[in-house]
This record gives sequence, structure tokens and C-alpha cells, in this order.
Amino acid sequence: MPPAIPLATYRLQLTADFDFDKAAAVVPYLKALGITHLYASPVMKARKGSTHGYDTVDHSQFNPELGGEPGFARLSDALKQHDLGLIIDFVPNHVGVHFADNPWWLDVLEWGQASPHAVSFDIDWDQLAYRARGGVLLPILGASYGEALERGEIELRYDPDEGSFSVWYFEHRLPIAPERYGEMLRAVVKEADAAETEAGKRLLSLATRYTGLRRPNRKEAPGFKAELKQIAGAAEIIANGLGAYRAAKDRPAQTLALHHLLERQHYKLAHWRLASSDINYRRFFDVNGLAGLRVEDPGTFAATHRLVKQLVAEGKLQGIRLDHIDGLRDSAQYCQRLRRLVRDAQGTTKPFFTVIEKILCEHERLPHFAGVQGTTGYEWLNVITHVLVDPKGLEALDETWRQISNRPPRLAPYVKDAKRRVLETLLTSEFIVLTRLLARIANGHYSSRDFSADSLRQALELYVLHFPVYRTYLTTGAPAAHDRKLIDHTIERARAEWFAADEGIFDFLRDALTMDLLKPDRPPHSAPRVRRFALKVQQFTGPMMAKSLEDTAFYQFHRLLALNEVGGDPASNGLTVPAFHEAMRARAKEWPHGMTATATHDTKRGEDARARIAALSEIPGEWTSMVSRWKVLNAPHLALDGNLRAPSATFEYMLYQTLLGAWPLDGLGGDFVERIQAYALKAAREGKEETSWLNPHEAYEAGVRSFIATILDPAQSAEFLESLQTLARRVALLGALNSLSQLTLKATLPGIPDFYQGTEFWDLSLVDPDNRRPVDFAARHAALSSPDNRDWSGLIKSWPDGQIKLAWTRRLLKLRNALADVFAHGDYQPLEVRGAHAEHVIAFARRHGRDAAIVVVGRQFAPFTQTGREWPVLEGFDATINIAGYSAPGLTRNALQVAQAFRELPAAVVEARTAGAVKPARQRLRA
Repeated sequence: MPPAIPLATYRLQLTADFDFDKAAAVVPYLKALGITHLYASPVMKARKGSTHGYDTVDHSQFNPELGGEPGFARLSDALKQHDLGLIIDFVPNHVGVHFADNPWWLDVLEWGQASPHAVSFDIDWDQLAYRARGGVLLPILGASYGEALERGEIELRYDPDEGSFSVWYFEHRLPIAPERYGEMLRAVVKEADAAETEAGKRLLSLATRYTGLRRPNRKEAPGFKAELKQIAGAAEIIANGLGAYRAAKDRPAQTLALHHLLERQHYKLAHWRLASSDINYRRFFDVNGLAGLRVEDPGTFAATHRLVKQLVAEGKLQGIRLDHIDGLRDSAQYCQRLRRLVRDAQGTTKPFFTVIEKILCEHERLPHFAGVQGTTGYEWLNVITHVLVDPKGLEALDETWRQISNRPPRLAPYVKDAKRRVLETLLTSEFIVLTRLLARIANGHYSSRDFSADSLRQALELYVLHFPVYRTYLTTGAPAAHDRKLIDHTIERARAEWFAADEGIFDFLRDALTMDLLKPDRPPHSAPRVRRFALKVQQFTGPMMAKSLEDTAFYQFHRLLALNEVGGDPASNGLTVPAFHEAMRARAKEWPHGMTATATHDTKRGEDARARIAALSEIPGEWTSMVSRWKVLNAPHLALDGNLRAPSATFEYMLYQTLLGAWPLDGLGGDFVERIQAYALKAAREGKEETSWLNPHEAYEAGVRSFIATILDPAQSAEFLESLQTLARRVALLGALNSLSQLTLKATLPGIPDFYQGTEFWDLSLVDPDNRRPVDFAARHAALSSPDNRDWSGLIKSWPDGQIKLAWTRRLLKLRNALADVFAHGDYQPLEVRGAHAEHVIAFARRHGRDAAIVVVGRQFAPFTQTGREWPVLEGFDATINIAGYSAPGLTRNALQVAQAFRELPAAVVEARTAGAVKPARQRLRA
């Protein structure tokens, strides 16, 4: 059996091209590498053709495109045979909607609030504009509603196999409400001139009986549809009669008939641009095709987790990664329910590995949720990067960025501006829902002061603009002390920016957000309404921060892209080694079993591309000079037209960093130019400065695309490419050394190292979808099995091929497996380093009982490599580690010379014993 707590996880991205069977074929390689748990992307049925699986349409079955239940069974057998556990990425917050593949959503469209699945979706039924009856807005049209109707793009169809009517808009199916079937049958029989036929008479009789039922219930509808299917000749009559609803510009009567029919449905069709202002269902961020689930509803929770419970009970699932925990109404309640479900399924209280996707901002602490071991590791990714960069170089890069951007190197103004932009565009509709709800609460609050709806909106907007993290974690009860403190602090910052007399509006807002309005000493309020507001606000601030920070500001602030990572601080000044040690000691006590990631499907760039870019902090002067030269060389290739400059000066600076991070050492070729162009398009639209997803600026985008193609064309930019290639080789070497240090830290710090698919070789990917490209596992397995994989001198000579990283990965994982208790349960002890080069060393010990591992990692290698021109020669490295209390074969008592530890690689892990004799059966494992 695999260990309950993983020693190392490996993330696989499953797709139709890399299904359960192909994952099963990789299992022997993962076992040989030292992995204990396969960590798979979502496995439940997703939208057809999904490349990620987060658009789940049915939680109750395996994705047929991955091989369905039989394919999963084969993967499960392979894992069991090689003693590996399985962790799945599970999506509790949302499902894929629209199109024709989500049975719950289709039922809601057909039956509205009468659908048993209506409670599963977070829909504000009464918010539909210009409609007397409740409904859901569907922003799926590529043109205005009227245009789409007159073009004949909206078409009524009959399904003879179901006995049902639906409107179709291309691939989108929109079921017709059953109470409209009577009128449709009369219309199609008349249009087909079939009233006197036997089938026509039966259809009219059925229509009469059905019309008499004011609103047919779900028990009656199946019988009606079954009877409709059984009428001989009905399908032909209906097919001939659907012309009564065939809309076209030159068919006004039929167009009006279809319009009237659509007006009487439980939904309203709209242009996709209306989503930002008028949509009335909660989405995943601003993605219209992903609707939020109300897993706080017990029935919804049970239905969406039935398959998970079955897999746990069968012993086929050992862990869960919970996607987007911040989207849930009550995250604490959800985690409690999940823990109970797992315990019921297991029939025991033995550990079950659960981690959450959670982005923590600077100085934010992770709340303790029932059964959760920690996060997926974004915060530790950034801690590692921040301790490896050179703070002195960051100061120099501040000035470079100031000159290029003509703005101070502070992130906060970028984030605040981005929040305003997001409020005005992408998430306007969600914000409108909150402001209306707040106004309704205020109207029910009798006091000596009245607040206008506009004042409440502006106060809430200021609160959102100043809210510093992703969300609070209020439950239906009183807020925890840290949440109350956070709300109070944000209220005061918002109050300080208020434009008029306060008159108690911020006190009222605070009391609504904390639910203090419901205290016995306050005027009576609608408790459901107040709770709904407070809990919905925290569901809103998460997407608000994500769209503003990660998906906007990170694509505008380019001082050093290595720091622009999910959960990171692009304006960071780096992390001192003492501060790093303090963070790790705290982690060993509080979250020893959360994941440590260095690359995920969500990271902005590959882990080794990031390590390369981080190395620019070690050579800031050279970098700045080189950029100045490149700008002169490439100025003729800019697209200039009036005020248009493509790319902008800041975007050009970002491109040069991107090129160095992703530059292929085997030469420019393949699809590299296309990859950079695709990345640039996404980066430009995410940044929302010159262009955006909502309003693409075609001329700017074409200029950027042309600029990239030209500067990467040897025939037109030979001098630039020669200069770029020269610096790229040096930065690549410094980055490779950073990467080996990064890898060593990931594998030895408190926490579970997570390896993203393919990153055993150098990972120079860009943001998704680039980081989901196919992986050549055969090449990695062959390299792992090669005798050359153990020849460190040879691996160093050929370091550009990435096999040195694979070999070091296996060595580290071998050690983790040999000292399982040390790394799974051991403490963390910083080790003192002395000498002229002490600041270039991170040293610590992991201890459990008398077993220990001493870890020594180098950083900031420019002085030892002639600034990236040669592999480091470290014989003269002046640093000594105090290892008093530890002993190991070949080590001088109480001291370890770093030059000795770095004899081959600038990183080392030594197996040791705490005070006492060395255990003879153990052997030292090191590079």
C-alpha cells in the first residue's frame, strides 16, 4: 500500500490524446523515478474536447474521452501493481454549461425554478431585465438577439427519440418549457395542413389536453412525451410544420412566432457582451460557460460527490486536490462535509490526503480547514524564488523599470487600477447583484439615517478596491477574529478615501459584512438576506482579486517576470536566508504535509524559465545595457501609426525577458516563433492596456505579431539574435544552477514535493496552454535507465540536454524514500554558515529521531561562473557549515566545508545521524 501521506506526487494532464491507458503506461516510469502518488487532472466527464477537464458536465461518471470506467479501472490496476496512490483534481465549485451536454443545466432551462436542479445553481431568478417572469440570461449569441433571429441562426427542432422540442443556436441546445408544447403542436399541425389526418387529430387532441394543464409538472411531462413519440406519423407532421417557427428576415410572421415562443421560456438569449453587465448566474471568474455550483446544498453535495465516495470506499482514491476553494460559499462547511464523507467511505479515521488550491497573499495565513493538509503550494513556489534572487539586483531593476514604464516600481497602484477596470467590465453584473442586495438590506433598516443606492454602491466599491487578500471565510455564525480584523482594516481604508461626510454608511457596511446587523441589540433584519450578502461578498472578492492581480496587473508590471507568479509579489525585495528559515520552521510545525510546487498547470511560466529570469537579478547592469542596445536594434521593426506603438515600451521589455526565459539552447527553430506570438497575444489581452479579450485592438496585435516574427528572423535581425543568443547561453547556465537549487529545496523542505509533468528535463514552457503540450515520456524513461545517468561529470558537460536535472530528481527522491520519516515527519533546523561566501549558501537539517538529512544549497552563482560563462569551480568557496550534533561517514566533526559538499553539484544532501554513533547499515546519499 502507498503511504497515506505522499512522499512525492506527479501531476499528469489527462486529455483525449493522453488518456487513462497512456497514464497507466507511464506508471512504471513514475515508480522508478521515486514517485509515490499519481496526481491526475480532473477525471469526471468534461466538455467534449476539453484540454484541461475543469469544465465538468457530469460528476457522476468518468470522462468517456479519457477511456471511461473501463479505462480508469486499467489505470487503477496499474497503480495498484506498482504500489502508487492516486490523487485526483476535483472541481466542486462549478460545472460546464451551455452547449448540449450538461443534464442538470438543460433541466433547469426546461423547467426553470421547478427543476430539482435549480437549487444547485446560484441563479438570481428575479434579476432578469425586461421580463415579468424569472429566468436566466444566456449570453451565447455572437450578434444581437434580433440579428441572430432574422439570420435564421436560432432554430426550433423536434427530437423524435425524446418526444421533445428544443431551440438550437449552433451547438447550444435550449429545451422548450413543456407548458408551451400545446401551442406549438397546434401551430405545426396547421402549418403542415394535417388537421384532418389521423396523426394530426391525435396531435391536436394531445395539445388540447396539455394546454389545459396550466403548468405541467415533471411527473406528467414524461408521459406526454412518451405519448407524443408513439403517435404514428407525428414526427413527419412536426418536421413539415416547424416552418411556422422558421425565422428569417423575409419571414416576419414566423420570426415573430419564434420570438414570442422564446419570450415565454425560463431563459433569455443575449449577445455575449451583455454577460459582464447583465448575467444573473454566478460564474467561475468571468467565464460564461462555467456556472457556479451551490455545494452548500446537501443534495447537490451528495450528488456531485457520489463517485468520489465510491472510489474512496473501493480503495482506489488516496487523495483529493480541491480546485478553487475560494469560490465556495462556506469553505469550512464544505471541508467538514468532505471529511465526513471520506470517513464514512473508509469506515475508519485513517489519514486521507486533501489539499486545496488556495492563493495566499503576503503575510496572509492559511485558515485551518477540517481534514486539509495544506495548499497545492503556490506560496512555497514563491518563497523559493524569492530566496534565490539577488536583492541588490532587484534594487537596480527597480530603476530600470522606472525608466521604461515612467511609473514608480510599486505594484499597489497597478492592482487598484486593475480592480476598477474589472469592476467596470468583467464582473459588473456580479457587483450589481451585491449592490442591489445591500440596498434591500438598508431599506429594511429603520434608523435616523437613510443611504441612497448610489452611496451604498460607492462605499462597497471602495471596500472591494481596498480589500487586500482573496477572501474572508465567514460561516453562517459570527466571523473569526482574523476575519473581523481584516474587514475592520479594509473598512477604515475605504472610509479614508470617502468623498463626502460618512454619516454612518461605513459602519452599516461593516455590520452587514460581519453580520453584526443580526445581533439582538440591532433593529430587526432579514437574516437570510444579510447572511446571503455577507457570504456572497466573499465569493466575489476572490474572482475580483484573481482577475485584477494575476490576470491583469501581472501582465502590466514587468520589473522582473520571475516574481510575477501565481500567489507571488512582483514588487518583492527578495527574501533573506534567516527569514526563509523562519518560514520553514513555522511550516514544519503548522503545515508539514501541504504540497511544494515549482510548476503547475496554472503557473505563468515553466519552472526553469522562471529560474533563468531570476538570474537577471545577478547581472542587472549587463541586462539593462543589453536591453538598451536591443531597443535601438529593433526600433525599425516597431509598428508606428499616430499614437500607436506596437509593442509598447513596457511590453517590449517583457518580451525580452520572455525570450531569455524560453530560449532553446539547441538553436532557434521548430514552432518557437509561433509559441512566442501566441504567448504575446494572451499577455497583451490579459494586460488590458492596448488591447483586451473584450475589445481586441487588431492593429496593435498585428504589430506585436509582426515585431516578434521580424526580430526572430535571422535574415532581418542577425545582430540582435547573435547578441540575444550570447546572453541567453549565460543566463541559461545561471538559470540551470538556480533550477538545481530550486529542485533540491522543493524535495527536502517540509511539505510534499509535487512534480509537474515533463519537468524532469528543463521546463521552458510559457503560460497555458503552452505548458500543456505533450510530454515525451519515452525519452525520459530511456534517460532514467541509461548508465550515463549516473556519471555526474558527463552530465555536467552535457547539462543543456536536461538529463542532469532528471538524474538529480531521482537521487533526491531515492533519498526521500530511504528517509521517509525524516521528510514526512521531521523537524527543520537551520544550520549556521560562516565564511566570506556564507550569503551564497542555504543550509539546514531535517531530523526525526536519530535520523537526519543535512541539506546544502547554493544561490546567486554569478561570481563563481564568470557571470554565467562556465560551470562553477568551487574549490575556493569560502564557507563552512556548523554541523555540531550530527555525524556521517567522511565528514569532519562539527564542520562541513561547502567546497567539499559542492564537489560535483552546487547542491548536496547528506544522510546523517544526530548525536551518537553513525548507523552502519545506512549509506550516505549525495550527488
